[in-house]
Amino acid sequence: MANIYKTLSSDNITSTRTLLHENVPVTGAIVSGSTYSDSNIKNYSHGMFQSVYDYPILSSSANHLFDLTCGYHTGSSSNSQNSKKMNVYGQMAQVLVGYDANGDVRPFDQDGNLSSGDKINQAYFINLSRLLAKDEVRKGEFRLTVGTDDDYTDPFGELTVVGDYGAANVYRSNSPAGDYAVLYTSSATPNTGSGVGLLYYQAGVVVLTSSLFSGSAGGDAIQFNSALETVEAALTGTTIQANCDDIRHRFQNLVFDNTIELNSTIYFCNANHNEFNYSSNPTYLSESQIRVKDNPKQSPSSYITSVGLYSTDNELLATAKLSEPLKKDPSSTLTLRVRLDY
Repeated sequence: MANIYKTLSSDNITSTRTLLHENVPVTGAIVSGSTYSDSNIKNYSHGMFQSVYDYPILSSSANHLFDLTCGYHTGSSSNSQNSKKMNVYGQMAQVLVGYDANGDVRPFDQDGNLSSGDKINQAYFINLSRLLAKDEVRKGEFRLTVGTDDDYTDPFGELTVVGDYGAANVYRSNSPAGDYAVLYTSSATPNTGSGVGLLYYQAGVVVLTSSLFSGSAGGDAIQFNSALETVEAALTGTTIQANCDDIRHRFQNLVFDNTIELNSTIYFCNANHNEFNYSSNPTYLSESQIRVKDNPKQSPSSYITSVGLYSTDNELLATAKLSEPLKKDPSSTLTLRVRLDY
């Protein structure tokens, strides 16, 4: 009689975790608006953030790349959209940094030391879409190139590369949103001095301090927007949408690796010499005779074409198909490796 069920023990089951990476380049020409004349930029009536797509938003082929917004820790009632900017900063800090012992929302910290050090009180936020970031951003591979020339009409006369240098080995995990790293402008001395932002890997959020666009010490102040204002004046005096337009104007390139976490359960299905030599398929018999036997003295045999995984009450849960049938008879044993990805 055919054996069609066999119980798998814990020794026959194991689990694995595989990380798959994909390189994601985002061209600055798309973000800055020079390619599609801002037809790939979506603004909202609430005015709290701006969405960037890789194609004009009216096209069904458009894919969401990321959202842009800005905010500050404390402000003044005379500032443009003051409450919204404070709310944006507070919401992002609440989710990414958390609360202190007094129940107050912690501000973003430039070096990741929440108890001390300089804080990022004015920030720009880049929220990467799940389409790009997948499960998380790969550590140590993030590079953002922005124009930091003081001339607004030619912002790329001077370039600054912001990256999570050395984060593959040195990163922080004291965030309720998972792992994050400090962003620096130089790969020569990472993890020293003050950073210019933070990168939250699982959340896919980039936090940039506004001081990145303040100009070098003793140098000319950067003309952050077309009104030739400084970044500090733009943050307080113009809308969130206008600030997003200004920072997109200085966006040259973004490249990073995303990560897909592939979890697998592997089942080792063993067929011993005295098992699965018969088939329960009705066509296996013809007039009570086994079709694959030429004479009664031959050993029984069957051909395995698939493996089914069943629940304890014999309900079929998954089916694995073999690339070609495998012959099984009493003189052979087989071990079939079935991998279930999720």
